[in-house]
Amino acid sequence: MSDRSPRNRAPQRRPDRVRRVAYQVIRQVTAEGGYANLVLNKALREQRLGGRDAAFCTELVHGTLRWQGTYDAFLARSVSRPLADLDAELLDLLRLGTHQLLRMRVDSYAAVSEMVTLTRAEIGQKRSGLVNAVLRKISQRTLDQWVAAVAPAIEDDRFGHLAIAKAHPRWVIEAFAEALGEKADSPPGEPSGDGAGRAGAGLERLLDADNEPPRVTLVARPGVADVDELVEAGASRAKWSPYAAVLQGGGDPGRIDAVATGRAGVQDEGSQLVAAALAAAPIDGDDARWLDLCAGPGGKSALLAALVQQRGGLLTAVEPLKHRADLVRANLRAIPGDHKVLVGDGTKPTWPAGSYDRVLADVPCTGLGALRRRPEARWRRTPEDVVQLRPLQEDLLDSAITSVRPGGVVAYVTCSPHPDETRAVVDAVLGKRDDARLEDARDLFPGVPDLGDGPDVQLWPHLHGTDAMYLALIRRS
Repeated sequence: MSDRSPRNRAPQRRPDRVRRVAYQVIRQVTAEGGYANLVLNKALREQRLGGRDAAFCTELVHGTLRWQGTYDAFLARSVSRPLADLDAELLDLLRLGTHQLLRMRVDSYAAVSEMVTLTRAEIGQKRSGLVNAVLRKISQRTLDQWVAAVAPAIEDDRFGHLAIAKAHPRWVIEAFAEALGEKADSPPGEPSGDGAGRAGAGLERLLDADNEPPRVTLVARPGVADVDELVEAGASRAKWSPYAAVLQGGGDPGRIDAVATGRAGVQDEGSQLVAAALAAAPIDGDDARWLDLCAGPGGKSALLAALVQQRGGLLTAVEPLKHRADLVRANLRAIPGDHKVLVGDGTKPTWPAGSYDRVLADVPCTGLGALRRRPEARWRRTPEDVVQLRPLQEDLLDSAITSVRPGGVVAYVTCSPHPDETRAVVDAVLGKRDDARLEDARDLFPGVPDLGDGPDVQLWPHLHGTDAMYLALIRRS
């Protein structure tokens, strides 16, 4: 009889450190509602992961979260019971393993073996057999073969097919298609013919762009930094914004002195463009009082403050949450001038009507335009969120129009292309007022192509390389 005492057993393999960190980050996102970028960055710092390990961990986390819905469809075909009956910890392990097998250049045997070891360490030996069996089944097909087996044929159900093949919830795809002027029966990449002149036909291209990691884009805040300084620090000039530079190959922006001191910051080029468009809109008379009505975390506030300071003016930034107001102050720290940060509700202004020359209403939204940098958001958001946000968006826009003086301008901005968060809000608010009008904003984006027929502007990841920022320019009459 063999001696099975603990001292004679083979020692258990330790799980791979990077995979373990990635799994624990994913758990914090799926179970605790954390934001992937914040949780991951904290984990990379605390675990001192850098270089290839940091890149590998980032792809494990972002890729698993980004493709979660698609992987669940494959796993549902590979597990003998409903996924809803699986423990959440086990399901996240299966998703993490599936990503390595189908979308990463990881040897199948190594991927399965490492995930079995990780399973033992995290949730126990008992369930490691299931992980081994399921992942071996997943490994028997390529990604394209799984899509062909699970997704409806594109000829029969275009949006249903794309939901699996491109890892987006169907309701998001339907909203994007409407914004692009495409229908379910449109030929791939072609407009349906009734898209009101919307630029950017090419739903598949948009979904593909959403699945690519975004570039790290910097903003040189005018008057205290310039793009040349960022270029000298290793960045390259961006395509559209005169204030933007791209940090090639990623890296830590904080190593750049201008970023570390607040004279520059990390800001998507689309976000820069909509702020610059508000600043460039022609107005008569005074131009020294600007308002950012929904300011947190303060990226657009800092750019606007830098621009208005060059005209001898001041910015007032309003944010309802104190901790986000503190972030706004931090972003403004390097900008000269006595700019104000108020903690308050933008729908209940404490200032007289007509107090400001320019107002930015960058309203809370679903964030569907920034899915590249928020991989979990596509599965976390629901159509009900659009409905619930709508009254707040309308109230904030109405407050912004009331806050601007006659002849002044308001920029209504969202980081979502969903039609019910963009033009529908603008039309609803202007339909109740006779003292404001929508103006063509396209000339405020010099050199930027594919802006459609106006008067509002929708930027797109697949056309402009930016987040899908929306802007409507409204003038108080």
